[in-house]
Amino acid sequence: MTDTAPSAWRRFWERGGWWRAIVLVVAYFVLYNGLSLLLAPLAAQVEDPQSASGILVFYVIPILVGCLLLVGFAGSVGWLRALFGPQPIRGRGWMWIAVAVVLVFNVLHLLSVDYGTAGAPVVGTWLLAGLFIGFAEEVLTRGLVVTLLRKAGQREVVVALISSALFALLHAGNLLTGQSVIATLVQLAYTFAFGICMYLAMRVTGTIVAPILLHASTDPSIFLHTAYPAATPFGSIAGLGNIVVIVVGVICLFFIRGRVERTEVAPTGGAT
Repeated sequence: MTDTAPSAWRRFWERGGWWRAIVLVVAYFVLYNGLSLLLAPLAAQVEDPQSASGILVFYVIPILVGCLLLVGFAGSVGWLRALFGPQPIRGRGWMWIAVAVVLVFNVLHLLSVDYGTAGAPVVGTWLLAGLFIGFAEEVLTRGLVVTLLRKAGQREVVVALISSALFALLHAGNLLTGQSVIATLVQLAYTFAFGICMYLAMRVTGTIVAPILLHASTDPSIFLHTAYPAATPFGSIAGLGNIVVIVVGVICLFFIRGRVERTEVAPTGGAT
Protein backbone atom coordinates (compact mmCIF):
# COMPACT_ATOMS: atom_id res chain seq x y z
CA MET A 1 0.00 0.00 0.00
CA THR A 2 1.40 3.40 -1.03
CA ASP A 3 1.88 5.99 1.71
CA THR A 4 0.16 9.20 0.55
CA ALA A 5 0.68 11.19 3.75
CA PRO A 6 2.18 14.63 3.08
CA SER A 7 5.82 15.12 3.97
CA ALA A 8 6.95 17.19 6.96
CA TRP A 9 8.10 19.86 4.48
CA ARG A 10 4.64 20.12 2.95
CA ARG A 11 2.86 19.98 6.32
CA PHE A 12 5.02 22.86 7.54
CA TRP A 13 3.98 25.17 4.70
CA GLU A 14 0.37 24.00 4.65
CA ARG A 15 -0.13 25.59 8.07
CA GLY A 16 0.38 29.00 6.49
CA GLY A 17 0.79 32.18 8.46
CA TRP A 18 2.42 35.58 8.14
CA TRP A 19 5.76 34.55 9.62
CA ARG A 20 6.13 31.68 7.14
CA ALA A 21 5.44 34.23 4.40
CA ILE A 22 8.27 36.38 5.74
CA VAL A 23 10.61 33.35 5.89
CA LEU A 24 9.82 32.55 2.25
CA VAL A 25 10.35 36.12 1.05
CA VAL A 26 13.62 36.49 2.96
CA ALA A 27 14.88 33.16 1.60
CA TYR A 28 14.07 34.27 -1.95
CA PHE A 29 15.72 37.66 -1.38
CA VAL A 30 18.92 36.04 -0.08
CA LEU A 31 19.09 33.48 -2.88
CA TYR A 32 18.38 36.05 -5.59
CA ASN A 33 20.97 38.52 -4.34
CA GLY A 34 23.44 35.70 -3.72
CA LEU A 35 23.09 34.69 -7.35
CA SER A 36 23.67 38.30 -8.41
CA LEU A 37 26.94 38.28 -6.45
CA LEU A 38 28.00 35.05 -8.16
CA LEU A 39 27.45 36.78 -11.50
CA ALA A 40 29.70 39.68 -10.49
CA PRO A 41 32.71 38.44 -12.53
CA LEU A 42 30.50 38.20 -15.59
CA ALA A 43 28.94 41.59 -14.88
CA ALA A 44 32.42 43.13 -14.67
CA GLN A 45 32.92 42.26 -18.33
CA VAL A 46 29.90 44.33 -19.37
CA GLU A 47 30.97 47.78 -20.50
CA ASP A 48 27.50 49.33 -20.57
CA PRO A 49 24.90 48.12 -18.02
CA GLN A 50 22.19 49.76 -20.15
CA SER A 51 23.09 47.69 -23.21
CA ALA A 52 21.22 44.53 -24.18
CA SER A 53 24.03 42.38 -22.77
CA GLY A 54 24.04 44.41 -19.55
CA ILE A 55 20.29 43.96 -19.09
CA LEU A 56 20.72 40.26 -19.77
CA VAL A 57 23.40 39.83 -17.09
CA PHE A 58 22.01 42.20 -14.45
CA TYR A 59 18.33 41.35 -14.80
CA VAL A 60 17.34 38.49 -17.09
CA ILE A 61 19.65 35.71 -15.87
CA PRO A 62 19.21 36.26 -12.10
CA ILE A 63 15.44 36.69 -12.30
CA LEU A 64 15.09 33.66 -14.59
CA VAL A 65 16.81 31.53 -11.97
CA GLY A 66 14.50 33.11 -9.40
CA CYS A 67 11.50 32.02 -11.49
CA LEU A 68 12.79 28.45 -11.57
CA LEU A 69 13.36 28.45 -7.80
CA LEU A 70 9.80 29.63 -7.15
CA VAL A 71 8.27 27.09 -9.52
CA GLY A 72 10.36 24.39 -7.86
CA PHE A 73 9.18 25.45 -4.40
CA ALA A 74 5.52 25.59 -5.48
CA GLY A 75 5.86 22.12 -6.98
CA SER A 76 7.49 20.75 -3.84
CA VAL A 77 4.50 21.76 -1.70
CA GLY A 78 1.91 20.82 -4.32
CA TRP A 79 0.59 24.33 -4.98
CA LEU A 80 1.29 24.77 -8.69
CA ARG A 81 -2.22 23.93 -9.88
CA ALA A 82 -3.86 26.13 -7.23
CA LEU A 83 -1.53 29.08 -7.96
CA PHE A 84 -2.37 29.17 -11.64
CA GLY A 85 -5.97 28.04 -11.30
CA PRO A 86 -9.06 30.18 -10.65
CA GLN A 87 -9.03 32.39 -7.58
CA PRO A 88 -10.92 30.99 -4.57
CA ILE A 89 -12.68 34.31 -3.94
CA ARG A 90 -14.49 36.52 -6.41
CA GLY A 91 -13.60 40.08 -7.24
CA ARG A 92 -15.86 43.13 -7.45
CA GLY A 93 -16.48 45.43 -10.39
CA TRP A 94 -14.81 48.43 -8.76
CA MET A 95 -11.52 46.51 -8.68
CA TRP A 96 -11.13 47.11 -12.43
CA ILE A 97 -10.08 50.65 -11.50
CA ALA A 98 -6.70 49.32 -10.34
CA VAL A 99 -6.20 47.41 -13.59
CA ALA A 100 -7.15 50.42 -15.71
CA VAL A 101 -4.85 52.85 -13.88
CA VAL A 102 -1.78 50.62 -14.19
CA LEU A 103 -2.53 49.73 -17.82
CA VAL A 104 -3.14 53.34 -18.89
CA PHE A 105 0.15 54.58 -17.47
CA ASN A 106 2.06 51.62 -18.91
CA VAL A 107 0.72 52.56 -22.35
CA LEU A 108 1.59 56.24 -21.79
CA HIS A 109 5.13 55.27 -20.81
CA LEU A 110 5.51 53.11 -23.90
CA LEU A 111 4.21 55.95 -26.08
CA SER A 112 6.90 58.22 -24.60
CA VAL A 113 9.97 56.14 -25.47
CA ASP A 114 12.56 57.13 -28.08
CA TYR A 115 12.75 53.71 -29.71
CA GLY A 116 15.25 54.85 -32.32
CA THR A 117 17.79 55.77 -29.67
CA ALA A 118 17.06 52.73 -27.51
CA GLY A 119 17.39 50.25 -30.36
CA ALA A 120 15.57 46.98 -30.93
CA PRO A 121 18.01 44.78 -28.92
CA VAL A 122 17.62 46.90 -25.78
CA VAL A 123 13.83 47.11 -26.12
CA GLY A 124 13.52 43.38 -26.75
CA THR A 125 15.78 42.47 -23.84
CA TRP A 126 13.86 44.77 -21.50
CA LEU A 127 10.58 43.17 -22.54
CA LEU A 128 12.05 39.74 -21.82
CA ALA A 129 13.34 40.95 -18.45
CA GLY A 130 9.93 42.39 -17.66
CA LEU A 131 8.24 39.07 -18.33
CA PHE A 132 10.56 37.26 -15.91
CA ILE A 133 10.28 40.04 -13.31
CA GLY A 134 6.49 39.98 -13.50
CA PHE A 135 6.38 36.21 -13.22
CA ALA A 136 8.79 35.93 -10.30
CA GLU A 137 7.52 38.80 -8.17
CA GLU A 138 3.84 37.98 -8.72
CA VAL A 139 4.23 34.25 -8.12
CA LEU A 140 6.15 35.02 -4.93
CA THR A 141 3.92 37.74 -3.44
CA ARG A 142 0.49 37.42 -5.06
CA GLY A 143 0.85 33.65 -5.39
CA LEU A 144 2.81 32.00 -2.59
CA VAL A 145 2.53 34.72 0.07
CA VAL A 146 -1.20 35.18 -0.54
CA THR A 147 -1.68 31.40 -0.32
CA LEU A 148 0.17 31.24 3.00
CA LEU A 149 -1.92 34.05 4.46
CA ARG A 150 -5.19 32.54 3.24
CA LYS A 151 -4.26 29.16 4.67
CA ALA A 152 -4.00 30.89 8.06
CA GLY A 153 -7.54 32.26 7.62
CA GLN A 154 -6.57 35.93 7.30
CA ARG A 155 -9.15 38.42 6.05
CA GLU A 156 -8.54 39.55 2.49
CA VAL A 157 -7.70 43.10 3.51
CA VAL A 158 -4.92 41.69 5.69
CA VAL A 159 -3.83 39.41 2.84
CA ALA A 160 -3.60 42.41 0.52
CA LEU A 161 -1.83 44.54 3.14
CA ILE A 162 0.84 42.01 4.16
CA SER A 163 1.53 40.68 0.66
CA SER A 164 1.93 44.23 -0.68
CA ALA A 165 4.14 45.25 2.24
CA LEU A 166 6.46 42.27 1.65
CA PHE A 167 6.49 43.05 -2.07
CA ALA A 168 7.52 46.63 -1.29
CA LEU A 169 10.22 45.55 1.16
CA LEU A 170 11.81 43.39 -1.54
CA HIS A 171 12.74 46.65 -3.24
CA ALA A 172 14.48 48.02 -0.16
CA GLY A 173 17.46 46.01 -1.39
CA ASN A 174 18.08 48.80 -3.89
CA LEU A 175 19.81 50.62 -1.05
CA LEU A 176 22.60 48.07 -1.48
CA THR A 177 23.11 49.26 -5.06
CA GLY A 178 23.71 52.85 -3.98
CA GLN A 179 20.18 54.19 -4.42
CA SER A 180 19.48 57.12 -2.08
CA VAL A 181 17.30 56.73 0.99
CA ILE A 182 14.75 59.26 -0.29
CA ALA A 183 14.46 57.57 -3.66
CA THR A 184 14.08 54.18 -1.95
CA LEU A 185 11.34 55.46 0.36
CA VAL A 186 9.42 56.82 -2.63
CA GLN A 187 9.89 53.48 -4.38
CA LEU A 188 8.61 51.61 -1.33
CA ALA A 189 5.46 53.74 -1.25
CA TYR A 190 4.91 53.16 -4.96
CA THR A 191 5.56 49.42 -4.87
CA PHE A 192 3.26 48.97 -1.88
CA ALA A 193 0.40 50.69 -3.71
CA PHE A 194 1.30 48.88 -6.92
CA GLY A 195 1.11 45.61 -4.97
CA ILE A 196 -2.43 46.47 -3.88
CA CYS A 197 -3.33 47.11 -7.52
CA MET A 198 -1.86 43.75 -8.56
CA TYR A 199 -3.78 41.97 -5.79
CA LEU A 200 -6.99 43.61 -7.08
CA ALA A 201 -6.11 42.63 -10.66
CA MET A 202 -5.81 39.02 -9.53
CA ARG A 203 -9.10 39.17 -7.64
CA VAL A 204 -11.18 40.82 -10.35
CA THR A 205 -9.85 38.68 -13.22
CA GLY A 206 -9.82 35.51 -11.15
CA THR A 207 -6.29 34.52 -12.16
CA ILE A 208 -2.69 35.35 -11.26
CA VAL A 209 -1.91 35.55 -14.98
CA ALA A 210 -3.41 39.06 -15.12
CA PRO A 211 -1.04 40.67 -12.58
CA ILE A 212 1.88 38.78 -14.10
CA LEU A 213 1.20 40.35 -17.50
CA LEU A 214 0.44 43.80 -16.05
CA HIS A 215 3.63 43.69 -14.00
CA ALA A 216 5.57 42.40 -17.02
CA SER A 217 4.63 45.53 -18.96
CA THR A 218 5.23 47.92 -16.05
CA ASP A 219 8.96 47.58 -15.39
CA PRO A 220 10.09 47.75 -19.05
CA SER A 221 7.81 50.70 -19.82
CA ILE A 222 9.10 52.69 -16.83
CA PHE A 223 12.77 51.82 -17.38
CA LEU A 224 12.65 52.53 -21.11
CA HIS A 225 10.81 55.80 -20.66
CA THR A 226 13.28 56.89 -17.98
CA ALA A 227 16.38 55.95 -19.97
CA TYR A 228 15.14 56.95 -23.44
CA PRO A 229 12.46 59.65 -23.09
CA ALA A 230 10.85 60.95 -26.25
CA ALA A 231 9.51 64.46 -26.73
CA THR A 232 5.82 63.57 -26.90
CA PRO A 233 2.67 65.03 -25.28
CA PHE A 234 2.31 61.79 -23.31
CA GLY A 235 5.60 62.11 -21.42
CA SER A 236 4.47 64.64 -18.82
CA ILE A 237 1.24 62.75 -18.19
CA ALA A 238 3.14 59.47 -17.85
CA GLY A 239 5.32 61.12 -15.21
CA LEU A 240 2.28 61.34 -12.94
CA GLY A 241 1.95 57.56 -12.87
CA ASN A 242 3.65 56.97 -9.52
CA ILE A 243 1.47 59.50 -7.70
CA VAL A 244 -1.77 58.21 -9.23
CA VAL A 245 -0.93 54.57 -8.48
CA ILE A 246 -0.07 55.44 -4.86
CA VAL A 247 -3.35 57.31 -4.36
CA VAL A 248 -5.49 54.66 -6.05
CA GLY A 249 -3.77 51.75 -4.30
CA VAL A 250 -4.10 53.23 -0.82
CA ILE A 251 -7.74 54.24 -1.29
CA CYS A 252 -8.71 50.84 -2.71
CA LEU A 253 -7.16 49.07 0.27
CA PHE A 254 -9.97 50.38 2.50
CA PHE A 255 -12.67 48.76 0.36
CA ILE A 256 -11.32 45.21 0.29
CA ARG A 257 -13.62 42.68 1.92
CA GLY A 258 -13.98 38.92 2.24
CA ARG A 259 -12.15 35.92 3.58
CA VAL A 260 -11.13 32.54 2.18
CA GLU A 261 -12.06 29.72 4.53
CA ARG A 262 -9.01 28.33 6.30
CA THR A 263 -9.57 24.79 5.07
CA GLU A 264 -10.65 25.86 1.58
CA VAL A 265 -7.68 27.36 -0.23
CA ALA A 266 -8.07 25.25 -3.35
CA PRO A 267 -9.54 27.00 -6.40
CA THR A 268 -13.01 25.64 -5.59
CA GLY A 269 -13.21 27.05 -2.06
CA GLY A 270 -13.74 30.52 -0.67
CA ALA A 271 -16.21 33.21 0.14
CA THR A 272 -17.41 36.40 -1.46
